[in-house]
Formats: sequence, structure tokens, C-alpha cells
Amino acid sequence: MNKHLTPFLFGLMVFTLAYTLFTLPGSSNSASTDGILSAEALDQESEKEKPIEGSKEDEKQKKLEEQFKKDLANVQFVGRWCMMKDGKLGEEREEKYTITSALKANADNWLIFARVQFGKKDVTLPVPVKVKWAGDTPVITVTDVNLPGLGTYSARVLVYKNTYAGSWFGKNYGGLMSGMIVKNKKE
Repeated sequence: MNKHLTPFLFGLMVFTLAYTLFTLPGSSNSASTDGILSAEALDQESEKEKPIEGSKEDEKQKKLEEQFKKDLANVQFVGRWCMMKDGKLGEEREEKYTITSALKANADNWLIFARVQFGKKDVTLPVPVKVKWAGDTPVITVTDVNLPGLGTYSARVLVYKNTYAGSWFGKNYGGLMSGMIVKNKKE
């Protein structure tokens, strides 16, 4: 693994690959591909936990989701990350990621539109993730996503009061990340 590639950028690469493997809502393909469930199958799995439509709990969840969308509109994640290997933390490094928006696809499935600036590239990518809720706190998740030639990765990133904190793991290493969520200035 390139030691100069930050975990979040690496995660974006993983998610972009996952984007090509997931079946997006509205597609008729609900088959599993090499152990990766389609969005339809994930949606059915999430229906078990879904609040009853129109209930107080459902309305509360909708408000939380709307706030999450607002919190991730036109922002930067600005913070630090470090590698974790053999039970030891590596040197902290700075990180900065631009998130343009978040869109709920269905159930727990979301697309986070992230601007990736790497070398001479500057693109905005739709990043498919699951968002789980710990009470009123969203946790962005990806579990055991296989990136051919590089391995399998998982990540959890908690978002709370203009901050983020999380961890990511490969086969024999991982890392920690944390920082502030800052609104971009209007151009």
C-alpha cells in the first residue's frame, strides 16, 4: 500500500470500486456478486429495523436524516490520520476531504458525493456507503469491501457536532482518523 495515500482517499477508491459492483435502486439486478449484496438485498435486510411509516419514531428519523444531509452539504473534513500496525500507532498526518453532498438512496444506503483532488486529477465521485444510527448519531460504514489486487477493507466513521472520528482496517493493518467538519466558503 502506498504510505502517502491517506485512509479516506484509499476508502474513496474502495467505495468507487464498490459503486461499480452494487446494484443501484431501480435496477432489476438483485443478484449477489462475489459475496457483495445488491442494493435491493441490502434494502430488504434493513427493512427489518425500519420504523413504522408515519410514526413518531419515523418522523424523528427523517429529521435526523435531513440534518445529516445538511451537515454534509458543501463541507470539508479537516483533520489527522495515522496508520495502525502491529499494535502500534504511526505518525499523525494531515488530511482534508471535500464533501459536496449526501443523498439517501434507500434504507441505510446512501451516496456521498466527494471531491477527490489527487495529483492533476480533480473529480467528484458518488461514494456508496451504509449509514447506521447510534441513537441520534450517524455512522458511515463499509464492511469487507474487496479491492482486487489490494485486499479487503472495512471502515466506520462517526459524525457528531461538526466533528468526525473513525477507523479503517485491511488484513494486517488499519488506521485512525479524526477532525472537524468545516463549511466551505461560498465562492
